[in-house]
Amino acid sequence: MNPLLSAPLSVLNVGVGSFADAIASQGGTATRIDWTPPAQGDRAAGMALARLVNHPRIEAANAKAYRKLVAAQPRLIGIGVAGKTLPGIGRRMILHAGPPIAWARMCGPMQGAIIGAILFEGWATSAAKARALAASGKIGFAPCHHHGAVGPMAGIISPSMPVWAIENAAGGNRTYSNLNEGLGKVLRFGANGAEVIERLRWMRTVLAPTLQAGLARLGPVELKPLMAQALHMGDEVHNRNAAATSLLIKKLAPALLKSGAASADIAATIEFMAGTDHFFLNLSMAACKAMLDAAHGVPYSSLVTTMARNGVDFGIRVGGLGRRWFTAPAPVVDGLYFAGYAMADAAADLGDSAITETAGIGGFAMAAAPAIVKFVGGTAADALANTVAMTHITLGRNNAFTLPALDFAGTPCGIDARLVVDTGILPVINTGIAHKAPGVGQIGAGVTRAPLACFTQAVTALAAAVKG
Repeated sequence: MNPLLSAPLSVLNVGVGSFADAIASQGGTATRIDWTPPAQGDRAAGMALARLVNHPRIEAANAKAYRKLVAAQPRLIGIGVAGKTLPGIGRRMILHAGPPIAWARMCGPMQGAIIGAILFEGWATSAAKARALAASGKIGFAPCHHHGAVGPMAGIISPSMPVWAIENAAGGNRTYSNLNEGLGKVLRFGANGAEVIERLRWMRTVLAPTLQAGLARLGPVELKPLMAQALHMGDEVHNRNAAATSLLIKKLAPALLKSGAASADIAATIEFMAGTDHFFLNLSMAACKAMLDAAHGVPYSSLVTTMARNGVDFGIRVGGLGRRWFTAPAPVVDGLYFAGYAMADAAADLGDSAITETAGIGGFAMAAAPAIVKFVGGTAADALANTVAMTHITLGRNNAFTLPALDFAGTPCGIDARLVVDTGILPVINTGIAHKAPGVGQIGAGVTRAPLACFTQAVTALAAAVKG
């Protein structure tokens, strides 16, 4: 008799769980393997995926795009005025987070923020008149991403707002972001009262010029090493930026003191930064966009270069498919809510800040920031598991961003749309939660996932492009 037949057998059960139950009931051992068909059984998407697996054009394109992504060297080069700095922004145009969306479909926080921007620009004298102007068609709306920019939550950038300017020293491409407003009633959550407008004016007339004076004295600030150091200090550089903001203050303060700016303005600037742990977030986002824009535009690449949400739609863009967006409904985040609030109060997921996860930090680097779970929910083990899971849908690891908890392995980096569809593992995003009503502000934080439908659409479009 074959010895195999008399040896203890351990069965690997893939699929229907009742098969494993039957084996166990007879005293056998069965290891259950959690598996589902690619694209959740969508036959057309599965066939499209099959055409792309190990395709020579795709593999070569991804290798090129990934090299550009990890080689990028974003550096802060200054502060400009949006209307004079951002490419293609019109005189009466307001940029917003996420994929394209018309005024009538915008969520409450985004509409509230646009009303605030109109008041800030002086295009209307009351909230009611600003709302009417926004609905009139006389103001253009466009995604920040279409103009080289990113913004957190509502992501609003209007022509006279100051913006950070970041340059990729390895490729020359530039990206931009607005400045962080701090805490409390803020435009990014849809608040548009007098205190919000007054703060925005102070940022334009005092904060931005003072910071620019310091940067002129200091010179370009390399952001990648600063972000890497922050990861070693407990940040994941999306929802936790305490270390990164402190490092930025440490770098800027001596230059500010030597800049010739008014001492009262320097003091107010440093005090504002020190009181805003998330101050660095906008720089982190723009740095990540600079890295991903460097990788965008490689024909046939399946590398995901944008993930963004506008509070209604979740959208992605893929490197080999140009400016096309692939969208699905934005999820409502099931996270930790502040006292007195619940999921019923929440707007759907909102903001351009998922650019951090797209570049391999944020939720992808939660192993570096176990304390983040006190803010977004879960356990320290969950934070580690989230990072490890992302290695199954990425093209490699970015060794510029290393994780002490994983023996200094690099963060998983370079989301491959094919791998998302094949494995069913969805990109993890840790995020703040906005109230669905404008101006209420942040009501919690949590962990969510990008919708699979975005990736199946992208894979299907890429298969058609390759076939053509």
